[in-house]
Amino acid sequence: MFAVLTRARKALRIAALAGGATLLAACDMPIAMDNGSRSAGPSITPGAPVRVALLVPQSDPGASSIARDLENAARLAIADLGDANIELAVYDTAGSPATAAAQAQRAVDEGAGIILGPLRGEVAVEASKVVADEGVNMLSFSNNAAIAGGNLFVLGPTFNNTADRLMAYARRQGRNTVAILHSDDVPGQFGRNAIQRAAARTGVTVAAVQSYPLTLDGVTGAAQSMGRVVSDAGADSVFITTDATNAAMPVLLRTMPENGLNPAEVQYIGLTRWDVKPELFSLPGAEGAWFTLPNQSMQASFAQRYSARYGAAPHPLAGLAFDGIAAIGALVEQGRKDALTRGALTQSSGFQGTGGVFRLRPDGTNQRGLAVATVRNNQMVILDPAPASFSGAGF
Repeated sequence: MFAVLTRARKALRIAALAGGATLLAACDMPIAMDNGSRSAGPSITPGAPVRVALLVPQSDPGASSIARDLENAARLAIADLGDANIELAVYDTAGSPATAAAQAQRAVDEGAGIILGPLRGEVAVEASKVVADEGVNMLSFSNNAAIAGGNLFVLGPTFNNTADRLMAYARRQGRNTVAILHSDDVPGQFGRNAIQRAAARTGVTVAAVQSYPLTLDGVTGAAQSMGRVVSDAGADSVFITTDATNAAMPVLLRTMPENGLNPAEVQYIGLTRWDVKPELFSLPGAEGAWFTLPNQSMQASFAQRYSARYGAAPHPLAGLAFDGIAAIGALVEQGRKDALTRGALTQSSGFQGTGGVFRLRPDGTNQRGLAVATVRNNQMVILDPAPASFSGAGF
C-alpha cells in the first residue's frame, strides 16, 4: 500500500511540474536544491547485465542532433568495454523538465540502475529529484556546478576546475596578484566567483574586480580603463572570464594593450578555451596569454574513432556521454557490487575519458586533467601538459 501511495504522490508531483515547465529558462542557471541526500546507489550482481538509462532531448528541434551524437558516443563507449555487460536504454526528454522527470521514473521502473543525462541543468534537477528516494544516481551533461549534489553529478567542464588549474599554475610562475574582468551577466558572475575561490585556495590576492555591461560601449569602456585598474591595484595578472567566441573578446584583446595593459608586463589569463577561436591569436592581447584545454591527443583519438564509425565529426558535448559510460563500465568491469554507488563513482583515482583523466567529486562536481597553453607567434603552444593521473603535477 505504501509503495502505491508513493507512486501516486510522484505522479502528482510530475504532473505539477508540467504546469510550471514553461517558467524555466532555456539555459543552465543557478537552481536552489537540497544537497543533503547521500544516495548510495543500487547493488548489482557481478557478471549480470547492468541497465543504464540515457536521457536525451531526441524530439527537441533545437537539440536533436546533440541527442543523436550523445547516444552515438555512449554506444561507442559500450563497444570498447571488455567484460562489462551494459544495456543502454534511451529515453526522450524533449528538453522538458516535466518530461525528463517522468522518463527518469519510467527508466528506474524498467530496471535502470543509473541514469546518464539529461543535457540541461534545470532538466537534470527535476529528473534527479524524482529518483533520489530510490537511490539512483544521475550523471548529467550539465556544466553548472550549482546544481550538483545529492544523487546529481555534472560531467561538463566547470569554471571551478579551470580556475583552479590556472590559478595554481600562475602561483607556481610567481604571479601572486590578479585583477578579474568579467561580463555583468550570469556566466560572467559564475566565472568571477570561480576565480575568487581558486585564488583563496592558492593564496593569490584578488586586487581588483571589474565588470562590464553587454554592450559595445560597455566592453570598450572597460577595456580602455583596465590598464588603470590593474596599475592602481598593483596586479601582475588579469583574468578574463569572457568566452572566446563572444564578440567582446576581440575588442578586449585589441583595446586593452592599446590602453596601457601591456601583455609583456601583465599576464593575460583566459577562463575559456581560446583555441576554439584561433583568429584571436593574431590580436596583441593574445600573445603570451594562458588558457587551458583537455588532452588533445585523446580528444583527437575519440573524434577519429567516432567519425570512422558514424561518418561525421562528433558534437563537442558528445564526449561527455562516452565519459559517463567509460566510468560506469570501468567500475562494472571490476566486478564490484557497489559499482553504481556514490562511493564507487567518486573513487579518488578517477577514470580515463575522451579528454584525459577525470573524476567525480563527493559534492557532485568533477575534476578534469587540463593542459595549460599559450600563444606564441600566432600559434598555440602547450606550456604544461595535462596530467595523466591524479597523483601527478597539475592537481
